[in-house]
Amino acid sequence: MSTRPHKTPGPDHPISVTPTSGRVVARVGDTVVATSTSAQTLQESTYPAVQYLPLADVDPALLRKTATTSWCPYKGEASYYSLTVDGAELTDAVWTYEDASPAVAPITGHVAFYPDRVSVTVED
Repeated sequence: MSTRPHKTPGPDHPISVTPTSGRVVARVGDTVVATSTSAQTLQESTYPAVQYLPLADVDPALLRKTATTSWCPYKGEASYYSLTVDGAELTDAVWTYEDASPAVAPITGHVAFYPDRVSVTVED
């Protein structure tokens, strides 16, 4: 885990991680890039909920890890992947916390998608 200071979620900035009921499907246009029945829903403060899918449930032929990283004091250091779908590259459209902070440990090894580039739906 990073040596940067981590913040603990609390009443002023709540975060919850719960298993998602149903199947989560991520699409770029008509192309399914991921499908999972083992997703986690992360709800952070007043932000929209985010679906985190196991990396193993993403089509590996579409993924390319990039050198991009970012820091969240509540979740840790994120790394990124680009998706290539139908010859078009969506740079850094996917992020992951490979060593998530203890408060959000269930998202370790899972990925999330930027909603302006990838459509993510939960199906019953």
